[in-house]
Amino acid sequence: MDGAAMTGPILIEGCDTIVKLWAKRCREKGAAVAHREKEFGIWQAYSWQDYYDNARWIGLGLLRLGLQKGQPVQILSEDRREWLYCDLGIAAVGGIPSGVYTTDSASQLAYLVQDSGAPFLFVENDEQLDKFLEARDRMPGLKRVIVFDRDGLRDFRDDQVMFLDELIRLGQEEAEAHPRRFEEALESVGPEDVRMLIYTSGTTGPPKGAMITHRNMMYQLTAGQQVLDYRADDEQLCFLPLCHVLERLISVETPILSGATVNFAESPETVFENLQEVGPTVFTAVPRLWEKIYSRVMIMRADATAIGRFAFDRAVAVGLKRVRLAEEGRRPGPGLRIAHALAELLVLRNLRNLLGMARMRRGTTGAAPISPELIRWFTAIGVPLVEGYGMTETSGVATVNRVEDNHIGTVGPPLPGCEIRIAPDGEILVRGPNVFRGYWNRPDKTAETITPDGWLMTGDLGRIDNHGCLTITGRKKDIIITAGGKNITPAEIESRLKFSPYISDAVIIGDGRKYLTALIMIDQENVEKFAQDRQVPFSDFASLTRAPEVVELIAGVVAEVNREFARVEQIKDFRLIDILLTPEDEELTPTMKLKRAYVEKRHKALIDQMY
Repeated sequence: MDGAAMTGPILIEGCDTIVKLWAKRCREKGAAVAHREKEFGIWQAYSWQDYYDNARWIGLGLLRLGLQKGQPVQILSEDRREWLYCDLGIAAVGGIPSGVYTTDSASQLAYLVQDSGAPFLFVENDEQLDKFLEARDRMPGLKRVIVFDRDGLRDFRDDQVMFLDELIRLGQEEAEAHPRRFEEALESVGPEDVRMLIYTSGTTGPPKGAMITHRNMMYQLTAGQQVLDYRADDEQLCFLPLCHVLERLISVETPILSGATVNFAESPETVFENLQEVGPTVFTAVPRLWEKIYSRVMIMRADATAIGRFAFDRAVAVGLKRVRLAEEGRRPGPGLRIAHALAELLVLRNLRNLLGMARMRRGTTGAAPISPELIRWFTAIGVPLVEGYGMTETSGVATVNRVEDNHIGTVGPPLPGCEIRIAPDGEILVRGPNVFRGYWNRPDKTAETITPDGWLMTGDLGRIDNHGCLTITGRKKDIIITAGGKNITPAEIESRLKFSPYISDAVIIGDGRKYLTALIMIDQENVEKFAQDRQVPFSDFASLTRAPEVVELIAGVVAEVNREFARVEQIKDFRLIDILLTPEDEELTPTMKLKRAYVEKRHKALIDQMY
């Protein structure tokens, strides 16, 4: 992307906003499949025409109820096609769609509605409606709540609540009365208008609404198209929350550019089964999911016969040899090529089929650190996995590796037209058309985050290598300064621990203390299997974490990881967290990242034992 694109309008096929491009794609694709969703166990297809019609009726219905241009509208629902119909319907008439995590409490919902000033709220079902009813008095500015599903609400009556089918009927009436109103509203949306309001997870204080413009997202599409291979026949699986900027970019904006088909996972719990059914060609997930897939494969390996385990280990070893050669810029010799063809034939192809990854030509990971060894392992089995970096404030992506030029251990070079530099204190600074407009109603916080000359202060630490690739070394606020004055960034140590199939997460402790320790969350599935195979008695998760054999198993992993680090960076003691964490828990963000401050506060007693 040249310098002119940095300041002028960003056009794709003559369109300068996401909604104009979406309307154009809907007209072109018509009856072609845009979305698939499971109903009563069967995948149902929905066309681009369905996408346009439903979004249009929803947009017109909201206009009729009094939605003004520039007003946010909140959406509280799991991933489903109606989420996208609302998203594009709201945006097309000049409103600002904003998502609420389904794991949020009633008081968190009230905060988001009040902070954004949203006059309308969409909720999925009776369970989410209950949150509104519980905190209604804390949302005085809310005019109307629209519910997607009538299940369990047949006899429900409330003047403030209506159902989606009723809103759609209103929109259809408005379309008959004013046939051009929707298209006129859509045309009046400009590139600097806010396309979406994304609330940050609020790990340090209350969540802030990040304003991401149409121009920000048009840039993401043009830059992404240059480095990633988007295709019209791509099949995608949507399962991360659509409130998150990454899933919004992957499952909403990118298919508007490419014309790809989005398949909605039934729920976060069924991702593995849905992966097998859909067999996506491209797949984006957070590290926790890639780690879980790896763990599942390790369980299957442990259950295999001795011959099966030998064949699997040999096949993976051959794949890893090829990966290492590629990293060194060397080609495999004839012997390795023959060995790899055999590995493919006997093991790797079947493994990919089993995982639902037979057609996958690109896997992408981001939103949290991942072990480079895990990327090598997936690439070795024939699933090219690339890592990228970005945040809400960079509209999703700032850097990404390419499949054909994958610098493992880095998060890749910046997107074309995006600049990255490292501040004297090691902080990563980003400038370009992907930098967000600022925080909703928070000019003070915006000024603290974006410098007068347009550099975004990310709060992340990193370095740039001689290939121009960025490596993330940690979060500025997470730096541990030991009692001896040593500065340590814990991210790399934590990511090495998480490569073990027995560890799902870890938090390194040691700020102001003489040495490092760790709080470790074990992987329930794999550790239970380990205990059962060795007849280790346990009654529940807490007792499993206390079993001496389990503690010894984790001690072995810690000792192995310690060998890779300098003495001052080695873990001297650890404790296992004895409760299973879910996104409903305060310790975890909705994208399954541990909130360090919460973990340290809640498990202070465990930490004190180690010192």
